[in-house]
Amino acid sequence: MKRAVSISLGSSQRDKSVVIKLGGEEILVERIGTDGDAARARQLYLDLDGKVDAFGVGGVDLYLRLDKREYPLRAALKLVEGVTKTPLCDGRGLKHTLERRVFELVKPQLGEVHFRQAFVPVGIDRLGLAQAVAEVSDKIVLGDLMVALGVPIPVYGIPAFKRLARIMLPIVSHFPMSMLFYGSDGSEQEPKYVKYFESSDLIAGDFLFMRKYMPARMDGKTVVTNTTTEENIELLRQRGVKTVITTTPRYEGRSFGTNMMEAALTAYAGKGRRLEDDELDGLIEEVGVRGEVVRMGGRL
Repeated sequence: MKRAVSISLGSSQRDKSVVIKLGGEEILVERIGTDGDAARARQLYLDLDGKVDAFGVGGVDLYLRLDKREYPLRAALKLVEGVTKTPLCDGRGLKHTLERRVFELVKPQLGEVHFRQAFVPVGIDRLGLAQAVAEVSDKIVLGDLMVALGVPIPVYGIPAFKRLARIMLPIVSHFPMSMLFYGSDGSEQEPKYVKYFESSDLIAGDFLFMRKYMPARMDGKTVVTNTTTEENIELLRQRGVKTVITTTPRYEGRSFGTNMMEAALTAYAGKGRRLEDDELDGLIEEVGVRGEVVRMGGRL
């Protein structure tokens, strides 16, 4: 049986191991959290190099992509330095294929949708998702400056966001790990930038950022996210969320991160390297990888 392992800087409380089927082939997928211990994560990569079919890199990106250019995150790359045999998948491939097509792929479950305003707390590492969201929304607000850097300025629209990103990404490339890894579990609650949550009917992006900053009530809203546990879904239900769309499939109540799913597809393909976007798009169709729609009901 092929094996894909996501080694994450995140919380070990979110660990999960499950056998999934892709194209009729069983793949063991495992998520191992290191609770922010970069040294332990690095040792795990070195110990398992060549012993598993693909690595997921969790909790941090290795590169950030803007259009056709990729910007290396140097501190993150040091984490996996010396890994030479097992392909490294940080999820950026699926963020620009699977997440870019999220509304297309869940259309049979969701139908046609349109939103008044979307709020993406952090879009720099999920530009594919942000672009997908912009296409189904009258207006999109990106909170990167607020949420990631503490600068209280929202960014409106994808063109303005790209202009900002072209200036910021060469700087972000040199950020230390303390600025790239944003916490081990996101359990801390600090409602912030509430007016952007409250004025938007669609909230999209990384769940841990949402959990940290979202208000007590999210009544009637649609949330697009991933890396959710059953407890995370229940939290959103209690806050009054109407619909949750996970960009990756749910297995035994858990949707894994894009890094884990990209590693699973890489293991399945068996090419011994990261897959290109067109290869990932082909596999998405071949094995039927789709996000899922969870309808929650009304206010509690």
